Amino acid sequence: MSAELSKPGQHLVATGLSAGYDGRAIVSGIDIEALPGTVASIVGPNGSGKSTLLKSLVGVVKVLEGQVKIGDNVVTNTAPEEIAKLGIGYVPQIDDVFPPLSVRENLEIGGYLLPRRDVEASIEAVLESFPRLKSMLTRKAGKLSGGERKMLAMGRVLMLSPSVLVLDEPTANLAPLVATQLLEEYIRGFADAGSTVLLVEQRAKAALRISNWTYVLGGGRIVLSGAPKDLEENPLFVESFLGGAAPTK
Repeated sequence: MSAELSKPGQHLVATGLSAGYDGRAIVSGIDIEALPGTVASIVGPNGSGKSTLLKSLVGVVKVLEGQVKIGDNVVTNTAPEEIAKLGIGYVPQIDDVFPPLSVRENLEIGGYLLPRRDVEASIEAVLESFPRLKSMLTRKAGKLSGGERKMLAMGRVLMLSPSVLVLDEPTANLAPLVATQLLEEYIRGFADAGSTVLLVEQRAKAALRISNWTYVLGGGRIVLSGAPKDLEENPLFVESFLGGAAPTK
């Protein structure tokens, strides 16, 4: 991960969080945190509220109860553009790039808060971290492969050098080798550079490999949480998410 793209991480924490649509809570009573230099992952079955939870943290979905705090700033129900100014980069699961625009144009849009003189330097820093995009600057984003598109989506967010990266299923629909590279090289690398990562990921085994702490969401609530090594020995987690039996001691 290019040094220009990383900043010292901020502590992201949600306490007693309930959020949803039209006044109806999809997630309730959520307590989670992500620390600088770490990856915190959220796993759970489809429909458990994972995407809603992330959207509530970055101002896209309304928080009905509880508090969201980034560093020393309480940001509950703060507008997404103001969240971005505080150093939070959010990559949604879908609609993560602008398909009709070129790779360069997508990156330029990602740097919308930067002084014009700094945009080109940020693009160069993104291309150092995602060199595969260098030969694709004029290509329309809609013509990229799944892996290339996700790299562009992350690169667009990294244009502002966020201190916290919030990712919603970044490996969805990617080939296994591409997914592994994205998780283990890029996403883990972002945390290793000192920043904060909060990740929703369907590939539970892959998420555990790169995580420092994992939350399990079920029915809109946190039903388990722990260090990956502890979850791998939890029979409930193993049976539900890893497709086997917990190891015997």
